[in-house]
Amino acid sequence: MTRRSIVLFTGLVALIVFAGGAFLYDRYGSTSAQLVATPQGDSMVRTHSPIIGPADAPVTIVEFFDPSCEACRAFYPAVKQIMANFPDEARLVIRYTPFHEGSEEAVRILETARLQDRYEPVLEALLARQPEWAVHGAPDLVKAWEIAAAAGLDVEQARREMSSSEIDAVLEQDLADVQSNKVRQTPTFFVNGRPLESFGPQQLHDLVREEVESARAAQ
Repeated sequence: MTRRSIVLFTGLVALIVFAGGAFLYDRYGSTSAQLVATPQGDSMVRTHSPIIGPADAPVTIVEFFDPSCEACRAFYPAVKQIMANFPDEARLVIRYTPFHEGSEEAVRILETARLQDRYEPVLEALLARQPEWAVHGAPDLVKAWEIAAAAGLDVEQARREMSSSEIDAVLEQDLADVQSNKVRQTPTFFVNGRPLESFGPQQLHDLVREEVESARAAQ
């Protein structure tokens, strides 16, 4: 997104969602996936991809996601609301798209949090406090680690694990899939393989609802 569009969109969503304190909420599902990156699956969903929600849900929302992206932060409460509206029928698959400076290290923080079963708390903390660390051109990764620690991450263990070959492979595969799917901006969404043609939270909700209704009709 352009910077002007990001600012306007972020402000709008913030007024609607953040003012009500809806950004931080109880966990509604689980994060599950193998950390070992393999070419198994397809270029949308790999076996290592983090999954939030029921693993066998008939509707899959794939988000190409950058933890430093303001629009990703703005969209996240809307995505969570969609998931809450369809708790048994939709799952979110996160694909890493570290376009911004510092985002690769933030992804490594998230992956070490996944190893410690702290993925969602750390993800939500980094997004909630994103303006404190994801300063474009001058990211404060020390602050990002502090935020992750406050969310329950064992930083000492995470720093030992962050440069593992397994996490390297996750990043390498996700970046390859970013290229193969021609992803040019974050967030980019696909719902059951269908791209979100018109950008916006209501449009995403409508596309998910359409796929949910189709899955219900097929039962």
